[in-house]
Amino acid sequence: MSTTVFERARVIDPARGIDEIGTVIVTDGKIAAAGKAALNQGTPQGADVVDCSGKAIIPGLVDGRVFIGEPGGEHRETIASASVAAAAGGVTSIVMMPDTNPVIDNVALVEFVLRTARDTASVNIFPAAAITKGLDGQEMTEFGLLREAGAVAFTDGRHTIANALVMRRALTYARDFGAVVAHETQDADLASSGVMNEGLYASWLGLSGIPREAEAIPLERDLALARLTRGTYHAAKISTAMAAQAMRRAKADGANVTAGVAIHNLSLNELDVGEYRTFFRLTPPLRAEEDRLAMIEAIRDGAIDIIVSSHDPQDVDTKRLPFADAAAGAIGLETLLGAALRLYHNGDVPLLRLIETVSTAPARLFGLPGGTLKPGAVADLALVDLDEPWIVSETGIRSRSKNTCFEGARLQGKVLQTMVAGRTVFRA
Repeated sequence: MSTTVFERARVIDPARGIDEIGTVIVTDGKIAAAGKAALNQGTPQGADVVDCSGKAIIPGLVDGRVFIGEPGGEHRETIASASVAAAAGGVTSIVMMPDTNPVIDNVALVEFVLRTARDTASVNIFPAAAITKGLDGQEMTEFGLLREAGAVAFTDGRHTIANALVMRRALTYARDFGAVVAHETQDADLASSGVMNEGLYASWLGLSGIPREAEAIPLERDLALARLTRGTYHAAKISTAMAAQAMRRAKADGANVTAGVAIHNLSLNELDVGEYRTFFRLTPPLRAEEDRLAMIEAIRDGAIDIIVSSHDPQDVDTKRLPFADAAAGAIGLETLLGAALRLYHNGDVPLLRLIETVSTAPARLFGLPGGTLKPGAVADLALVDLDEPWIVSETGIRSRSKNTCFEGARLQGKVLQTMVAGRTVFRA
């Protein structure tokens, strides 16, 4: 048995409502003790002792929406390279989207992901399976078999299901298997050829806009279906004030619904597009400043449950194009925590709530281990200097793709060490 003792750390555990100076003891891959009470337990003989004065220990981040190229797009990102990037960002668990080639819509592909992760990944990889075969929005996949094989959720990834009957059936079947349906909502007809937020700035740039209603209308439909079916529905990425209001109403009605927001929509707004900077071509698009502020308010009041990186690696050939032709998406595993901590440092969101949205809440939502430092839990954790400044640079990015929204950004809060099941997978 190996034992590591983190002494004099600021222990932050949202699952227990703890934010206090204390000790964390990791024994044989599990948390033996964590918090102020552990100060009096002494140091086990032969333990590795780490002085964490001025540092914080948080549960490892659980990223609920990550796109990985493997299989079919290994030049953009592999399961192994994504796990290296995740570990550097304090992310210990990833929910992997089914948007691969071939699509993760059958048992063999779920097993492939789990097997490849077991052989090559340094963090936990949990596959989400497609709702419909080929992500075409028509024929449903075999929920029961996929769930049994290890799929932790069902989603059509970047795609929005237009057919309300298909969505109703998906919510009904997923309910019977105790699974979450996670859905991105963007009405294809309303969004049409839009490439950024509809408004004055898009007009100045001469770019087609995507109205807020393109997100809100299919979301309202989904929430109504969640009430009808009593299924577990997760709005994967919302970005507008009207979507946040819709979530509040649905939760007040008692619907079993949750929502996520991409870190980009919390940290950036449409003006960051600047002069056609394609790394800021995203789905959903960067919105107006009032929408960004509405997202922060929704994090504070619980209308939004989790923050995701929406890590979506794209290669040079698909980004170095005119803005309207460039692929949508940005990487985010390595910058998720640093960018999120902006909300803490400027006083927008309390630290305990912020860590809950990137760790405890997503673990609970998808039924995953981790997300807590309580004794007996698996030792997935990150040692963080909450105040250390750093600059995001392309040379420091570990992901195979470099399409980050935060290149050159000054962030405050750096991961010093990441543990997965008690094993150190990253050390700065």
